[in-house]
Amino acid sequence: MSGHVTLPDEQLAEQSSPGGVGVAVPSRGRVVARRFFGSWGGRAGFALLAVMFLAAFAGPLVYPWGYTDKDFTAFLTPPSPSHWFGTLQTGADVFAVTMRGMQKSLVVGLLAALVSTALAAIVGAFAGYFLGWTDRVLMWVADLLLVLPAFLILAVMSPLFAAGQWPLFVVMLALFLWMVTSKVVRGMTLSLKEREFILAARFMGVSPTRIVFRHVIPNLSSLLVVDATLNVSAAILTETGLSYFGFGIQPPDVSLGTLIADGSKTATYAPWTFWFAAGLLIVTVLAVNLIGDALRDAFDPSARRAR
Repeated sequence: MSGHVTLPDEQLAEQSSPGGVGVAVPSRGRVVARRFFGSWGGRAGFALLAVMFLAAFAGPLVYPWGYTDKDFTAFLTPPSPSHWFGTLQTGADVFAVTMRGMQKSLVVGLLAALVSTALAAIVGAFAGYFLGWTDRVLMWVADLLLVLPAFLILAVMSPLFAAGQWPLFVVMLALFLWMVTSKVVRGMTLSLKEREFILAARFMGVSPTRIVFRHVIPNLSSLLVVDATLNVSAAILTETGLSYFGFGIQPPDVSLGTLIADGSKTATYAPWTFWFAAGLLIVTVLAVNLIGDALRDAFDPSARRAR
């Protein structure tokens, strides 16, 4: 078969008028988008995250201070018209370094979530479709990574995450985020592989690998989209925790974790050095979780009714 049919598409197709007369059926994407933006959580999460991205990436373009600039006439000063979020004890502008830290945390979170979800989809689909030794080996690797202390391993490898090597940190972070999802994908693949369009593709001589990538994984898109979204917040929090203890993003670069770690030393008498970064972290994670919940309800309205 040249195309694939998703479960929600089939359900939508069944809503066409009787007697063989076709009616315009909304595409699955439009239905999901309407449900998503029809919920207050989806609208709020999307708006908050859009503001975070706009502030992080557009704010530094119009702000007069860069994250490496120092104002030697203003050490640890509170927020003012010249320094919106105040300054650090080094004279660095808190707004500038916070926006830089948010840039790094957002990029790390997004990339780690995408890589881990892609890995979970491939491993789970191959394990569920091929079974046998392929299934046993892949699930053994997943079980092994589940019991390994991820925080300790990443901490030991932290010297490799020197300035400019943050992509390696993203890869290592993603390697410890995919295992549970891969098991869910495997279970769904076991039932999906017996459906008519998969059997038809197999009967027509389509290669197993092509079936996995063209028919199995696309039919799990709803699960994967929601999982990728929720993994963003997990990756951001993990990166923040590692960077807080000095095992994540390394100086001279900054992230929300490094800013929170540095600001905690002066939080009692200079709260602006801590609370702006901590507050933006809370808002960002909240926005991502709201989007994830709204997407889950949009793809599967029965989940919302069950809650």
